Amino acid sequence: MFVIDQQYTRAAIRQLLGVEGTRGGKWDTGHARHDGEHFIFCNIDIAGRTGHNYNNFFEGEELVWHPREGAKLTHPAFGDLVSGTAPVHVFFRLADHDPFTYAGVGSAVSVQDTIPIEVRWGFPDKNTHPDDLRTLQGVVEGAKKQVTVNAYERDPTAKPRCIKRWGTICTVCDFDFGAVYGELGAGFIHVHHLKPIHTVGAEYLLDPENDLRPVCPNCHSMLHRRKEVLSIDELVSLLRRRFNGSFTQI
Repeated sequence: MFVIDQQYTRAAIRQLLGVEGTRGGKWDTGHARHDGEHFIFCNIDIAGRTGHNYNNFFEGEELVWHPREGAKLTHPAFGDLVSGTAPVHVFFRLADHDPFTYAGVGSAVSVQDTIPIEVRWGFPDKNTHPDDLRTLQGVVEGAKKQVTVNAYERDPTAKPRCIKRWGTICTVCDFDFGAVYGELGAGFIHVHHLKPIHTVGAEYLLDPENDLRPVCPNCHSMLHRRKEVLSIDELVSLLRRRFNGSFTQI
């Protein structure tokens, strides 16, 4: 239901889950439960509306998270949260009042009974980005696919930092999911690496504001359609030729 690295408002999350009613209550807190699943909402490196900074941060792709004051390991709700028996959907944001980015279904890697409690969340099912794929091997019809991937460490905050700089409108065609689909589409967009990450032979320092651009899924697929990834300017030029120069970014 939720797409990793995409952004959602609390209202959009409630709409997708079919939760009726107005804002408020458990959905405006840092932890909500619904239909046996958990939902965590946290700020990264910033204070929330109450002015309290819970010191949540990413270390590599793992999230170091601290629940609200007063949480105890002995509380049944907290025990269920970190037990691994129910899905834990983790959302984060870099600025108060911004939409939340979906990090994925978290798995408690470690739990420290400190004050406050510290939980380190890993995301074992995190999707592989199309830019990562290098080769497909042993593809057999009706059998399992074995995918060989060059794994490059990704900063989970890279996409929201790109969006904070460039917005959520497609850089190629100007499509705006929020304008078309309303609350359901608000914050939805892909991001594209201007330099394909699989061509980088060594670890490099990614600058989300300069190395990434927001693109819609259609344009993103077309950028990667050929063996050599197209540049954004090349795709815009292709569209203009296709429409005899009449194409304008809408």
